Amino acid sequence: MTPEREAERPDLAPLIDHALLDPHRGQEAIHRCCDEARHFGFAGVCVASRWLPVARERLPVEGTVKLIAVVGFPFGAIPAAIKRAEAEWAAAAGADELDVVPDFGALADGDGTAVLDDLAAITDLGLPVKVILEMGRLDPEALALLVEISIDAGVRYLKTGSGFGPPVTTDQVSQLIGLARGRAAVKASGGIADLEQALALVAAGAGRLGTSRGVALMQALRAGA
Repeated sequence: MTPEREAERPDLAPLIDHALLDPHRGQEAIHRCCDEARHFGFAGVCVASRWLPVARERLPVEGTVKLIAVVGFPFGAIPAAIKRAEAEWAAAAGADELDVVPDFGALADGDGTAVLDDLAAITDLGLPVKVILEMGRLDPEALALLVEISIDAGVRYLKTGSGFGPPVTTDQVSQLIGLARGRAAVKASGGIADLEQALALVAAGAGRLGTSRGVALMQALRAGA
């Protein structure tokens, strides 16, 4: 790779939310995920709320790696009061940011007020919130409505998906950039398999990358692959 080509490539580390959301992994994997994030200087570590105390103990509070909890993950199909309680518990357990699944059922029923109230109850806690939009399942009208509701509720990031659907695309990132109109940033998440895909998502406007492959991406970046 030429020096010019190398200079064109951004440092991905500060953009990566290093995710470990596999429910069949245990404490050792959480420790390793946190250590990898600190080693590479990732933006954050994203874990299920169950693992927050373990991850918080491993990540210095004064460090640069954010501790991110998913809330209502992966489907959002829980009562609003329980979702709010999970968010409160996550905040008390040391989460720095929250990635929240909205009430898709209410959205399907056309009850925008319920969706708004569900999200606003969590943004009111004061932590930065990313809303998980699950773009692969929403038609354009529903997506546009959910983006407006999310921004009205005070979310900081629009996240393309949970990772349980098709891989994220650059078109999805561009679509969210257009819908957000500068009012929220975009997190690309789901099936980020290789370095060129990650770089393309960043070039399309993604401000964060949610992936469990952060280490492999950094190794490829540093190797000039």
